[in-house]
Amino acid sequence: MPGVLLQDEPFRTISVKELHPSYGAEVVGANFHNMSDEQLNEIKAAMAKYGVLVFRDTQMDDDEHVNFSARIGELDNVKRYLTGGRKLRYKHVELFDAGNVDEDGNAIHPDAPRSHYNRGNTLFHVDSSFNPRRASWSLLRAVKLPPPGMGGETEFADSRKAWDELDSGLKKELEEKDLIGAHTLLHSRKIASPAFFSDVDPWSEPMTRHKLLQTHEPSGRKNLYIAAHCHHFETADGTPLPEAENAALLKRLMDHVTQPKYVLSVDWAQEGDMVAWDNTCVLHRATGGAFEGKYVRDMRRTTVHDDSPTAWGMNAGQEARGFNLQSAMDPTKGPVS
Repeated sequence: MPGVLLQDEPFRTISVKELHPSYGAEVVGANFHNMSDEQLNEIKAAMAKYGVLVFRDTQMDDDEHVNFSARIGELDNVKRYLTGGRKLRYKHVELFDAGNVDEDGNAIHPDAPRSHYNRGNTLFHVDSSFNPRRASWSLLRAVKLPPPGMGGETEFADSRKAWDELDSGLKKELEEKDLIGAHTLLHSRKIASPAFFSDVDPWSEPMTRHKLLQTHEPSGRKNLYIAAHCHHFETADGTPLPEAENAALLKRLMDHVTQPKYVLSVDWAQEGDMVAWDNTCVLHRATGGAFEGKYVRDMRRTTVHDDSPTAWGMNAGQEARGFNLQSAMDPTKGPVS
């Protein structure tokens, strides 16, 4: 998706309902059974502007979900995660299991190992920042939902508006330093479930590096590329910031980006709803709820590889490591995002 994708003229094939003062929109009129190139381009333009798009009652099946996603760009797949005897859950390797369904079709217990792995998803993050090539769009579809009123909303945070309104002094400092964020899945897992992952050392696995200050190519706007997977910051020569300085800056930026005025909460009204977002300009998190351990919540996600000039960050030539972790981080225990 190279270049700025914003369009000035009104949409012809879709209509949008804005969900937040600075981003997010519900799209009406998308035809996922037979989408024209014109409509696809309008959806891309809407994503460039809004960062989060909600599609209600899409009536999509797995085939249509994957096929539509592939029209956005090259898709990530689950092959590298199928270790330790873990079996492919769906016929499409491009579908990630983002639900709470165990091998027998029941809701996973909140204290099961996989639940601990999933707790990292309750922190504001971006998908695949721990991979050398980061993600652009994620497209999450509800296949089976718990009864209404039991939680499970997905929250987003607007990192473009957050940059716009960042303190001018800190803005100047970040522009001058041009810091690099070092990302690892181990960090978010350990933060989200510290007792379960007490023996895990985030430094034990190589980290991927992406610049903190980015230009979101589809909109041409600057934003902060930060997330729960970000373990520390480094200078251009690869030197980590001092521990205390790093901790203070991480907290300050995460607190800023995720403050309530930048957060949008999206509910899942019915099976067939799909929410798509651009990981290069928004953060997201799962909220959990009373359904956990009681009701199945079958959610399936496709993830589109970023193809912008900064897609690979400082990681050119590296292979995607995925969930290549040992012992307590056994990849058979749960999905990644």
